[in-house]
Amino acid sequence: MRVSNCVALAAASVISVSMAQAQDRDGWPSDLTVGTASQGGVYFVYGNGLASFISEELGINASGEVTGGPVQNVTLLQMQEHDIGLVTMGPMYEAWIGESELAPGLPHTDVRALFPMYETPFQGIALCSQNITSVGDLAGKRVSVGPAGGTPGTYWPRILEALDVSATVSFAGAADAASQLQDGLIDAFVFAAGLPIGAFSQIAAESDACPFAFSEEEHAAVLEAFPEVSNFTIPAGTYTVQAEDQNSVAMWNFAVVHADMPDSLAYEITRLVMENNDRMLQIHAAAVATLPENYVNNSFLPFHPGAVRWFEENGFEISEDLRG
Repeated sequence: MRVSNCVALAAASVISVSMAQAQDRDGWPSDLTVGTASQGGVYFVYGNGLASFISEELGINASGEVTGGPVQNVTLLQMQEHDIGLVTMGPMYEAWIGESELAPGLPHTDVRALFPMYETPFQGIALCSQNITSVGDLAGKRVSVGPAGGTPGTYWPRILEALDVSATVSFAGAADAASQLQDGLIDAFVFAAGLPIGAFSQIAAESDACPFAFSEEEHAAVLEAFPEVSNFTIPAGTYTVQAEDQNSVAMWNFAVVHADMPDSLAYEITRLVMENNDRMLQIHAAAVATLPENYVNNSFLPFHPGAVRWFEENGFEISEDLRG
């Protein structure tokens, strides 16, 4: 009798667990798209790695998709054409209040935060023969600022204008801009991405290249002109050809989703990333900052209820105004 009871109890437990799992997966999609950015940038590597991790652990056919970057990612999410987007919080805020360059007048208020990713510093690189040592030296030069609609493509022209630096600006994905620089079609390539920037590492390995950022005066002026950025130091040795620390500014990146994502799915994705930093570091070194305590770097975008649940279960308090 005891054996029969034990078998019955075990069977009941299995049925209970199976029902819970089925309930937890209610409304889950069979596939999932992660909006990244251009090839050669950190978003492309991070987003595709995240998609693979989700596929492996959650059994969803997840894949990364090349996009123009954060500005486009936010709108694709708002319109529910993608499931997860990687964004910097500057373009995210503009979209939130209806001032997106891609969809002006449309407040993107259906977007919710999932988890913090890393900081995106602004930096440039040129062939050393150009003698470019700071942003001010870009005056009169041909400069690629990354893809239109991405964070660098949006903010570098504004930064140049704020510093009164007149340059001939062009837009291209990171890999294309790297090729253009090495072929002499442009004089400099300025970008914004997690460190190390893959395209910069490639240029440094293949050419006599010199990374650069801001002089002390330029740095102070940019911090004053753009409250959405914070102080950042690009450490010496980030690239083999970078011998000294460089003054920079940075924006935080977050993974975001649509408010309609099932709470259980948002919870599981948040749990997966926040509890497995070692695995995230295998995807990209920038994930050193993909840590739960960095949730505080989101000051305006409500977190998805599934993400709120994970953070609060693990001792992190989400304020009322940031509960989605």
